[in-house]
Amino acid sequence: MAKGKKTVYFCQNCGHEETKWLGQCPACKEWNTFAEEMITTAKTTAVKTRKEVQVLALSEVRTDDQARLETGLDELDRVLGGGIVPGSLVLVGGDPGIGKSTLLLQVCQRLSAEKQVLYVSGEESLAQIKLRANRMGMFSDHLKLLCETNLDTIRSIIESRRPDLVIIDSIQTMYNEEVSSAPGSVSQVRESTNVLMQLAKGLGVTIFIVGHVTKEGTVAGPRVLEHMVDTVLYFEGDRHASYRILRGVKNRFGSTNEIGVFEMRQNGLVEVENPSEYMLSGRPENASGSVVACSMEGTRPLLIEIQALVCQTNFGMPRRTATGTDYNRVNLLMAVLEKRIGLHMSNCDAYVNIAGGIRMNEPAIDLGIVMALVSSYKNRPIDEKLLVFGEVGLSGEVRAVNMPEQRVAEARKLGFETCIIPEVSMHMVKDIKGIKVIGVKNVSDAMNLI
Repeated sequence: MAKGKKTVYFCQNCGHEETKWLGQCPACKEWNTFAEEMITTAKTTAVKTRKEVQVLALSEVRTDDQARLETGLDELDRVLGGGIVPGSLVLVGGDPGIGKSTLLLQVCQRLSAEKQVLYVSGEESLAQIKLRANRMGMFSDHLKLLCETNLDTIRSIIESRRPDLVIIDSIQTMYNEEVSSAPGSVSQVRESTNVLMQLAKGLGVTIFIVGHVTKEGTVAGPRVLEHMVDTVLYFEGDRHASYRILRGVKNRFGSTNEIGVFEMRQNGLVEVENPSEYMLSGRPENASGSVVACSMEGTRPLLIEIQALVCQTNFGMPRRTATGTDYNRVNLLMAVLEKRIGLHMSNCDAYVNIAGGIRMNEPAIDLGIVMALVSSYKNRPIDEKLLVFGEVGLSGEVRAVNMPEQRVAEARKLGFETCIIPEVSMHMVKDIKGIKVIGVKNVSDAMNLI
């Protein structure tokens, strides 16, 4: 073995390191995930920065708000917390073909009008990037393209050109010559991200990193990758549907509860300014088992249509299906109806779906699921201008949820005439005019309104 190098074993799932191969990872308990990699023990050269080392007391630290850089995409700015923070390191993950590269190229299109932008691609040629850019429109000459996977070359170009924004597409294709393992391995991903982090913090350059995801939907590579970056964004959605959801799962400069909604079109991603209206388009008229509920995503109320279909089963074991929400939660709510209301649903098949393909797990949609199930069971349509929200407990009580005034205000804005909410939240919405608000204590009160 060459001097200064040794062989270690890394877990490809979580990045745990061992000196010998193991069948099961002691950290994440996954089987057959260890891979042999050659690492160097030679001293590596860190990125040079021009900042002097200082030791300060907490009272001496200045907290001047740094101006954020707006991307030109309001939905992306919302998820980032108001815009890009200079010198931040942002990781964007998502399924193949979901639109990660398209989104970042649109950011380059808008920012390159005033800022210097460098787009580094390790997966596509310059001609492929040009073909995608032609569908989006005009680009400024301030956008520079680079097809390179050698991180030393990329680092020297960033240090010499000092761009305001750098896109790395993707981190799994980059390799550091000081690390002997293959590109995409745990060692390469960790060390490459460390170099980019030092560049971002030392030079004040904002860097966006595209990360591949595993079949479970998490970013491929070691978990330390998500710990090192400042912000982690996930691009979600069915690739066969037109909408996309950008969700922040980590953000050192803002909230992680915000989402951005986009629609995929031929010329790129288009922002959906009113997701509630988009999700409710095409609702059936006078159909039983359909009800509109309200869920909160950060500070944004999102109105969704909950559909339920309840019918007699032809088998000994009734079938239950939940699409877009938690399957176990649906079974729990059906047990509440069986026990507290006396509806005999144990011999019925039940299918619950959130229209539009979006996934919601907030407890506030419990009352909507319950009313949709009862509506389908009794075959009684619910008024199209009715909206419901509230958490349902095991005793059948309807519990309070956060921000009821924003939910009711959104319902009024979209033309709803009646809103059923938890009675304990009535005092918070008494000042809202133009919509009838009904408070319910338990599931029985809500069922009497159907």
